[in-house]
Amino acid sequence: MAAASGVSRATVSFVLNDDPHQTISAATRDRVKQAARTLGYVPHGVARALREGTSRVVVLNIDAGMEGAYSRSYIHGLDTELAAHDHVLLVRHGHHTAQSTQQILDAIVPRAVIRFGETYLTGHALDDLGGGWRNGLAAHTALQLRHLVDHGHTRIALALPDTESPLAAARLRFIGHAAQNLGIPTPVSFIAPHDRPACADAVAALFTQAPEVTAIAGFNDDMALRVLTALRDLGRRVPDDTAVIGFDDNGYGEHVVPSLTTINVDGEAHGRLSARLALGLGTSGLEPPPARVVVRESV
Repeated sequence: MAAASGVSRATVSFVLNDDPHQTISAATRDRVKQAARTLGYVPHGVARALREGTSRVVVLNIDAGMEGAYSRSYIHGLDTELAAHDHVLLVRHGHHTAQSTQQILDAIVPRAVIRFGETYLTGHALDDLGGGWRNGLAAHTALQLRHLVDHGHTRIALALPDTESPLAAARLRFIGHAAQNLGIPTPVSFIAPHDRPACADAVAALFTQAPEVTAIAGFNDDMALRVLTALRDLGRRVPDDTAVIGFDDNGYGEHVVPSLTTINVDGEAHGRLSARLALGLGTSGLEPPPARVVVRESV
């Protein structure tokens, strides 16, 4: 391949391995890659792993209860960026033990193992890629609450899922901090069951216990959509009687009546950033845009 492209073997190696520490002109890179295509070059994964000390696989662990629109977008960005640097993504969903993770390490020797949402699951909430309150989950939670406050709501409730979510404790902590910063009472929380009649009962119980509540924030869009249905079943008008806001913009909110106001976060940009960090590459030009409120009819 070196002879076909007219460069040294070292240069061929640098190009094929996408070595970030070598400065090689675009023309030379194109010439080497064209020679590789012409000669039908296919990298040998096992041999490469033996030489480099790791495989070109990056593992992403996603705990049960953390899947959603953001995680799907994050995975897409992570996978795309890894592929651009000749790496493969392996996604593991569900419960992960130290033993099962070690089996992965022993079997494929991955380049890196990423745990989705690790900073929040381990308590290092302000160490996330956005600094927590700048462009992390803390900031996104505050944005959701602030939108309600900006529309005159100070008595707010948070609808939580009826299944265990690793992020529930972090969200409750962040919403408490955000409420304090906004100068409003800490929102009350309640479980919004999946079963329709049970959810209506839960929302009715909320207003019995806290009749001053004028707005409900959903843990995610699924919870907010359950609440919208429950409010309709209870004869409450949205947003006239009760405002509702979602979180994570799963795409279904625009198809209901009234349409659901929600929070959208660019997970793809965060995924690309994680890929660069996992590979030890520079992150310039990958600053994720801030989260935004998708304004619809429910607030």
